[in-house]
Amino acid sequence: MREGLDPSVFVLASYLIGIGGTLALVVWSWLAMRRAEARRAESRRG
Repeated sequence: MREGLDPSVFVLASYLIGIGGTLALVVWSWLAMRRAEARRAESRRG
C-alpha cells in the first residue's frame, strides 16, 4: 500500500495565503488612501 500526502493541507494553506494576501492588500490600500486624502486636504488649506 502506498501512502500519499493529504491534499487538503495544501488546499487550506493556499486559501489562507490567498485570503491573507487579499486582506493585507486591502488594509495597505486603505491606509494609502487615507494618507493621500490627508495630503490633499493639507494642500487645499494652504
